[in-house]
Amino acid sequence: MTPAARVQTAIEILDVIAASARDGGAPADAIFAEAMRARRYAGSKDRRAIRGLVYDTIRRVRSVPASGRAAMLALADSDAQLAALFDGASYGPAAITADDPRAETGLATPALIKLFDPLVTKAEHAAMLARAPLDLRANRLRSSRDELAMIFPDGEAINGLTDGWRLPGETAAVQNPAYAEGQFEVQDAASQFAAAALAADAGQVVIDLCAGAGGKTLAIASATNDEATILACDTNRARLQQLAPRAHRAGATSIETLLLNPGQERAMLADQMGKADHVIVDAPCSGSGTWRRSPELRWRSTPARLDRHVADQAKLMDIGAALLAPGGKLLYAVCSIIAREGRAQVDDFLTRHRGWTADTGYLPGGIGRAAGRGFLLTPKHDGCDGFFLARLTAPC
Repeated sequence: MTPAARVQTAIEILDVIAASARDGGAPADAIFAEAMRARRYAGSKDRRAIRGLVYDTIRRVRSVPASGRAAMLALADSDAQLAALFDGASYGPAAITADDPRAETGLATPALIKLFDPLVTKAEHAAMLARAPLDLRANRLRSSRDELAMIFPDGEAINGLTDGWRLPGETAAVQNPAYAEGQFEVQDAASQFAAAALAADAGQVVIDLCAGAGGKTLAIASATNDEATILACDTNRARLQQLAPRAHRAGATSIETLLLNPGQERAMLADQMGKADHVIVDAPCSGSGTWRRSPELRWRSTPARLDRHVADQAKLMDIGAALLAPGGKLLYAVCSIIAREGRAQVDDFLTRHRGWTADTGYLPGGIGRAAGRGFLLTPKHDGCDGFFLARLTAPC
C-alpha cells in the first residue's frame, strides 16, 4: 500500500470506531482486527503503519469526532509529512480544503475533566495518554520473579510488588513458552496492587464478585499458595468462561466459578451470605484510568453511562458487604480517576453502613495517595493505570 492509501484506510477505520463509540458497540481493538481481516492484501508493515495512525489519532482527539477525516486532520495539523499525503492521489484521502472540519484535541472535554478526582491535576494529564509498558505477574504456583528476570532480562522489577516484572510495551511476552506453561500472567501493576491489598491468607474464604476473566482471582490464588477457598462470580458468561482454562494453565485448583444472572445476584449467592473472610468488588466503571491502553474510552464517556456505573457500583458494594462475616474485609476497586466512582462512592457506602471502618496501610510505601477514605493510583505518580482502592472492615 502507498502511504496515502494507509492514511485513507486509517480514516475509514476511524469512522467505524467513532460510530461504535457513539452506539456503545465493539471496542477499537476488535474493530481494527476485523478491518484488517477484510483487507488481507495489507502486509505486516501496512498493518503496523495503519494501526499507528489510528491510535495516534485517537490519543490526540478528546471526544468522539464527527468523522474519521476530521479526526485525522487534527493529527495532520501537527505533522506536515502526514498533511502532505492528503493530495487526492488514487486510493488516498482528498486534498485538504479551507473548510474541512477538525476534531477537537486534548485529554478530554472540560466537562469530563471537572469530574476527575482533585488529585488528578493538569500536571497528570500527559501521562494519562502515554503508551503503557507491559507488566507481568509471576505465578508463584509455577515460577518466581527471579525466573521471569532470566526469561526477560530486558525488564525491571516493579516497585512495591513481590511478583511484578515490567517490560517494554511492544514485547510479545505471551508468545514465550513460559506463558503457555503458566509461569506468568500479563497484568498491569495497579491490578496487582489491588489483589495484594486484599491480603487474603491460606484457609480463608474469598469471593471475587466481579471476576471477569479472572486476573485478580488468579493473583489471589497465587498469593495464597492455592490454599484459600475462592469463588469467582460474574454476570458475563463469555468473560467468566475464560477463567477455567487460565486457572488450569496456572495450576490453580482452589477456584470455583458462578455465573450470576443480572438482578438476581443476592438470591443466587444466598448460601454464601455472611460467610466470606474477604470480598473484592472490582466494579464496572468508566475505565478512565486505562486511557493509555484504551484511549477511545474517552469517546464513550457520557453522563448517562457514568450514572449507570455509579448505581451498579453501589449495588455491588452492598451485596459484597452482605457476603462478609463479622470483621471481614471488603476491597472496592475501580480503574477510574473520576471522584464519583472513587472517594464519593466510598463515602456513600459508609453512610449507608454504620459501624464499618476504612483501613489504612495496605499499600506499599510511596504507592498511591490518600483520596478521601481510599487511595488513588495514577500513571504519573505510580507508573501504573489509574485506579481507586478502598479496603473496608465490617463491624464485629
